[in-house]
Amino acid sequence: MKENEASIIALQALAFIAEDAEVAGKFLAEAGMDTQDIKKRMHEPEVQGGVLDMILSDDRLILGFCNVHDYSPEVIVEARKALPG
Repeated sequence: MKENEASIIALQALAFIAEDAEVAGKFLAEAGMDTQDIKKRMHEPEVQGGVLDMILSDDRLILGFCNVHDYSPEVIVEARKALPG
């Protein structure tokens, strides 16, 4: 998978995370950022990698995200491998 494809998946994952206030809060806390930081840095590959790490850390999240976007979990793993961090 190319980095630009992985980036698209990561941005979709960020939108998915943002839909759940509890998950979004957890992500921001773990990333040490606030919503303004995310808005400024969401196109950085390292931040996108962190977003995919969050999705991959919880079976409920990865299955929910994959269901919404019709991805297999393996696609998310490949996307994560394509991003630094």
